[in-house]
Amino acid sequence: MTIRVLLADDQALLRATFRILIDSCDDMEVVAEATDGAAAVDLARVHHPDVILMDIRMPGTDGLAATSVICADSELSATRVLILTTFEIDEYVAQALRSGASGFLGKDVTAEALLAGIRTVAAGDSLLSPGATRTLITRFLSAPGLGTRLAGADDLSGLTTREREVMAWVAEGHSNDVIAQKLFVSPLTVRTHVHRAMTKLGARDRAQLVVMAYQSGLVQALPPEER
Repeated sequence: MTIRVLLADDQALLRATFRILIDSCDDMEVVAEATDGAAAVDLARVHHPDVILMDIRMPGTDGLAATSVICADSELSATRVLILTTFEIDEYVAQALRSGASGFLGKDVTAEALLAGIRTVAAGDSLLSPGATRTLITRFLSAPGLGTRLAGADDLSGLTTREREVMAWVAEGHSNDVIAQKLFVSPLTVRTHVHRAMTKLGARDRAQLVVMAYQSGLVQALPPEER
């Protein structure tokens, strides 16, 4: 299957570079380009891409607002948003994740990492490394009063002990393979637990499951001196 990608960035040179790179792959193609958030929303509704590479800073409607609209649209439930950022404004990235974005990449990302990131989120996984999770997620997603609250402690009552355990490992940024090694089970078993937890909690994808883990208190934020 071909992964259909929409590029949303106001920098023409960057879009052109990404297009050449993506179109050079046999398993993916660029279906449209947007220069601002409003255009990204409109083009997403027309093309229904698998993945949107979304810049945060764009004129007019920015990437954050566009991400919120796209992720809230039931007709775009299969579309994943991958945020492009310089990491200068971490709280914006956290807001995008709360809104349903599946992960983020720096604009200085290597070609290999960009293509791997697109494939990762297209497959339904989140692009959240352990380092990124422990620095960004714990700083912002667990803080009270910041954006939409997706889950509280009571919401996790329907999960089994193993589902909660797997969810906690996911929140730490670990892959299914790593979690499987820690729990002495198969990666397929881990994936099953992850999907059951997502279904029970109504999580859009793995990234929202991470948000819920921190907001519900299942995983605690790091103390300031450990961040």
